[in-house]
Amino acid sequence: MTARREKIEFPGSQGATLAALLDLPPGEPRAYALFAHGFTLSKDAFAAARISQCLAARGIAVLRFDFTGLGASGGEFGNTNFSSNIEDLVAAADWLRENRAAPEILVGHSLGGAAVLAAAAEIDEARAVATINAPADPGHVQHLLAAKRDEIEARGEAEVTIGGRTFCIRKQFLEDIEEHRLADIIGGLRKALLVFHGPRDELVSIDNASKIFLAAKHPKSFVSLDDADHLLSRRQDAIYVAEVLAAWASRYVGVLEETDAEVEAEAPFKVERGELIVYEAGTGRFAQIIDDGRHRLQADEPESIGGDDTGPSPYGYLAAALGACTSMTLRMYADRKEWPVERIAVRVRHEKVHAEDSADSERKPGKIDRLERDLHIEGDLTDEQRERLKEIANKCPVHQTLERRNEIVTELRPRDE
Repeated sequence: MTARREKIEFPGSQGATLAALLDLPPGEPRAYALFAHGFTLSKDAFAAARISQCLAARGIAVLRFDFTGLGASGGEFGNTNFSSNIEDLVAAADWLRENRAAPEILVGHSLGGAAVLAAAAEIDEARAVATINAPADPGHVQHLLAAKRDEIEARGEAEVTIGGRTFCIRKQFLEDIEEHRLADIIGGLRKALLVFHGPRDELVSIDNASKIFLAAKHPKSFVSLDDADHLLSRRQDAIYVAEVLAAWASRYVGVLEETDAEVEAEAPFKVERGELIVYEAGTGRFAQIIDDGRHRLQADEPESIGGDDTGPSPYGYLAAALGACTSMTLRMYADRKEWPVERIAVRVRHEKVHAEDSADSERKPGKIDRLERDLHIEGDLTDEQRERLKEIANKCPVHQTLERRNEIVTELRPRDE
């Protein structure tokens, strides 16, 4: 099972249709979260996408959407303000409540962080709120408009360029953000709060995190993002935020509660470092437990050949090893080259096929094993970069192990070991 993504639409605060993505975990979600992006950004911004995908992989479904007038959402950005952003967030929470489950976690990046702090009081089910490089007050964004403020005041509106894009900012936007003071709202939050902030953030200084943290009452936590930039443009920074957020949220929404399957009896065999052991599960004819001392998996055969299909087959794990190693190898190479690879997926199929001549001259012709591998690489890459990644896939260690002659040594252990 793999993570899923659904396209969603719902009416926003001003009646326009808002575009959203719902990132879902492979199984039943353990909790739902709502993600708010930063000023003039969109749901597809790198931080929003990466954090949502990572949380989904950890069992938390995440709805991220474009505020009115941004991204793929309808409406006119010039008619929006901080108040309408709050109302859009409440509308998104309403959609989740009516169609899936109300969000227990609210996450906001940059100005979206200020928005979730303001909206939290209107979303009763939310038990945990996290901000990422957020301003302590929405008025902080005025520094982005400083060069055009006089024109906005005189003409009522002006074209402002932010991040290479031009937006119409109207006087009502300035008036609205000046009316919002978050200190009292944060003090009365009555929800668990986690503040992420990078001390080297050049757009929103670390002082904002201090103001948010000091205004809040316990339970509250602060996590420094070290040398991360404001947009969390490095993949590892976004993943770090998602991992910490998932672990932290488990204290308040129970997203990582142990299941009966996870509270298993202690393994009957001691596993030494660098090895794994496979033993019969005792629950079916072919069911096996795979234990490396830290992780426990199950293998089985399909019902068609006498198994109970409680886990992948041995050949399924062989294909999984090739796919996992390929994806990891491509990720390491892409990161080292600083290529904009967003997501990697490797589809692997195993089959036995007839061969006229065996690769081994000492063996008679017959059937050989063939592993077919399809690469799915998302990102703004050139054709040359994609071809290079295809070449790198053939250099993954498991691929090379499978292609060369190998040696398997089998020993019979004494009864008492």
